[in-house]
Amino acid sequence: MSSVVELRGVWVDFGGHPVLEDITFSAAAGEFVSVVGPNGAGKTTLLKVILGLIRPRRGEVQVFGVPPWKLGKQRARIGYVPQVEEVDPRFPLRVLDVVLMGRYGALGLGRRPGAADRHAAVEALKLVGIAHLAGKPLGELSGGQRQRVFVARALAVKPELLLLDEPTTGIDPAASESFYELLRRIQKTGVTVIMVTHDVGVISRYVDKVACLNRRLVVHGRPEEVMADAALAEMYGCAALFFHHGRAPHMVVRPHSELREGRR
Repeated sequence: MSSVVELRGVWVDFGGHPVLEDITFSAAAGEFVSVVGPNGAGKTTLLKVILGLIRPRRGEVQVFGVPPWKLGKQRARIGYVPQVEEVDPRFPLRVLDVVLMGRYGALGLGRRPGAADRHAAVEALKLVGIAHLAGKPLGELSGGQRQRVFVARALAVKPELLLLDEPTTGIDPAASESFYELLRRIQKTGVTVIMVTHDVGVISRYVDKVACLNRRLVVHGRPEEVMADAALAEMYGCAALFFHHGRAPHMVVRPHSELREGRR
C-alpha cells in the first residue's frame, strides 16, 4: 500500500525551541490515522507541516510523492478542517454558502462558483448527512451540525486526503461518536483521514492506526498495540491504563502520588 503522507526525520523549531523532534511518520492510502497527545505536544504543528504551511528545519516531508509546498494545483487533493470555528449567530451565512467556500481554491482567483460547484457542494452535504440544512443560517445549527458543515466544506473538492484538528471539541459525547462514524464512512470511500484528537477513550473503535505524539513520536501503530500503559505513561507523564466497558475503552490515570505509595 503506497504512502500518501511520509515524514522522515522532521524537526520544527519555534523561537529557537524544538516543537517537533525527529518525527518519522506515514499514512498509507485509505488509512484512518489518529494523532493523540497532551496539550503542547505539537499535534497541530504536525498537521501544518503536512499541509506545507510550516517547513521543517530538518528532515523530509512528502505528500502524494512531493513536498507539500510544491503541490501547486494538486493542493486541492487535500481537505482541511481546522480547530473549532466560532460562529456569530447574527452573521447571515447559509450552510450551502459555507460549503461552497471549499471550492474557491480549485476555482482560481476571481472566478465565481457555477452549477458544477453547487452540485459538488450539495453532494458533500449529502455525504455528511445534512443536505436538508443547506438553506439554514450557519449560526442556527448545533455544534455537531456545524462540524459536519465544515467537513462538507473540506470534502467539496473531493479530496484524497482529509486532515482534521480536534474536530469534536465542544460536541457532546453522543454527537462525537456519530461524528467518528461519519469519518469512518468517508474513509471507506477511499479518502485517507488523519485526525488530531484528545478523545483517546473511543478512537480505537474507528481508526486503523494511532500515533502518540509528545514532541517526539512515542509510538505509532495499530490501536491494540499502541493502547498500552507503557506508551501512554511516556506520552502523558503518568501511568495510564485502558479498561474496556462494553464497546468503548476508557482511560484511567493514576496520580504520581498513588504510584509512589504503591496504592491501587
